[in-house]
Amino acid sequence: MVNVPANLTWELYRHLGISKLAAQQLKHVIQRIQVLKGDGGVGTVLKLTFVPGNSSYTEIFNVIDDQKRVKVAQTLEGGCLEIGCSIQLVRFDIIEKSPSKSIIKSDISYAVKKEFQAKDPKPNIQCLAAVAQVAKYYLERANEA
Repeated sequence: MVNVPANLTWELYRHLGISKLAAQQLKHVIQRIQVLKGDGGVGTVLKLTFVPGNSSYTEIFNVIDDQKRVKVAQTLEGGCLEIGCSIQLVRFDIIEKSPSKSIIKSDISYAVKKEFQAKDPKPNIQCLAAVAQVAKYYLERANEA
């Protein structure tokens, strides 16, 4: 729960704001974020490089729905695709709880290639949880000012 209206939370998540904030606040996890294509709208391609080891993850924004406050990004490279998944989708829903409160719902959908099913690969949700905490802190502090 974020003590900020849903429209303000959505503004942070809608374009590149949440990615830039995550890169600034999670330097121990994210080394750098590069915009490879686009301006934050549908079709934007981002490359996230993580520390340590310089592993990376590339995604494309497939859905940005201002009415429903939904953003969906599909992994193009890295993430669970490297360990046997055939697809990985990251979805953010910003839900209005009351006029002054909202919920950030983040989830990852994925499918595993048949030959990797015995290994049971799973995407890592910890980074999404950390991003939501950073967003909550940032939005609530900004809203107090």
